[in-house]
Amino acid sequence: MKNVYFIGIGGIGMSAGARYFKAKGFAVSGYDKTPSELTGDLEKEGISVHYEDDIKQIPTDVENTLVVYTPAIPGDLEELQYVKSHGYRTIKRSRMLGEIARGMHCLAVAGTHGKTTTSTLLGHIMTESGLGCNAFLGGISKNYNTNLLLSNSNFIVAEADEFDRSFLQLFPEYAAITAIDADHLDIYGDLAHIQEAFNDFAAQVSKQIVVKYGVEIDNSKTKAQVFSYSFDDERADYYASNLRKDECGYFDFTLVYPGGKIENCRVGIPGWVNVENAVAASALALAAGVKEESLRKALRSFSGVKRRFDLHVNRPGCAYIDDYAHHPNEIAAAIKAIRDMFPSRKLTAIFQPHLYTRTRDFAVEFAQALSQADKVILLDIYPAREEPIPGVSSEIIFDRITAKEKCLIKKEELMGVLAKEEKDVWVSFGAGNIDRYVPAITALLTNE
Repeated sequence: MKNVYFIGIGGIGMSAGARYFKAKGFAVSGYDKTPSELTGDLEKEGISVHYEDDIKQIPTDVENTLVVYTPAIPGDLEELQYVKSHGYRTIKRSRMLGEIARGMHCLAVAGTHGKTTTSTLLGHIMTESGLGCNAFLGGISKNYNTNLLLSNSNFIVAEADEFDRSFLQLFPEYAAITAIDADHLDIYGDLAHIQEAFNDFAAQVSKQIVVKYGVEIDNSKTKAQVFSYSFDDERADYYASNLRKDECGYFDFTLVYPGGKIENCRVGIPGWVNVENAVAASALALAAGVKEESLRKALRSFSGVKRRFDLHVNRPGCAYIDDYAHHPNEIAAAIKAIRDMFPSRKLTAIFQPHLYTRTRDFAVEFAQALSQADKVILLDIYPAREEPIPGVSSEIIFDRITAKEKCLIKKEELMGVLAKEEKDVWVSFGAGNIDRYVPAITALLTNE
């Protein structure tokens, strides 16, 4: 191979792969539907990206070109059909990651939510400890401003994505499972098939697996040691004790694990949910050989992940958090954490639903989660890869919301509505393009 061509290069996992092959000396290029901050960064790094479905942009050296594609790309895309019918070696992104991980000491984090922050923190711990790692992350690390970490280490940290059963391409030595919720029902059909896929993933772990306390897996299917972790439940094998929260929502705690206790721990980002993520990441790091003092230092210096409980404004009387949450359980957990940080404050939640199928499948649950806010500003659906479904719109969520205040608007109206909104605690949720408004919302709250 001389060339690696990515169809859907702007995806978070695809862009990490593009960066990896670029660092290894390959000629890397690719297609994506729309420009974004991520594709702009790739172009600055010397990777050619185009935004029209154009087969003329594909490298013509068929024998020496690998094509990587994401299942999020429509099957009728001309470029995808062309490479499959003209002799190119084509593989899904998940297969690419599996091949890179083969022969390395793999630490994987799976789960329907929580995996991006946990895997990014794990990559940071491994890097800061001196053990090092190569890490393929599902978000942009704020410590390193990238979703790819490279080193000479034989450890690889991977976010194990359940979408399209991608994580079944990985055979980790150590793994964590953060949650198993009904999601991606367009792929799985029901929760039982999701649980089956996670059990198959667990069966592929060879040494140790750490599972969120209360999440059930079939232990008989895996040869790895199975442990549990929790935020603060003493029945788990790994948990936080002696918790002390300051006025800004940061926790000091003692990490309890089967080998003893690590006192004076503190995560560099606020919220109880991040303590829980830290417990999971610490479990894998300790299993991989990270020393206690190195772990303690790395937890303190962690800056978080862009769009994962991302605190943009935090000053007296005014706070703004942006979060990638696009599943009801994620939204509910985030709101609970925000309420814990800012008790007795007015919480305004801005939500852009992601996918028609997910909106259809979880309209009731989305409404229940969002109703825990004081006010809900609901936007129209971001369709991503999907065509509209008759009868499915944001209204089927909106009609069920019981918050004190609510409004349904198009995203183009958002900044005008927010300009008149009371400035207290705001949070934006969604996996679509709501992130394009984050700088403007932050400026609105800080440029008075």
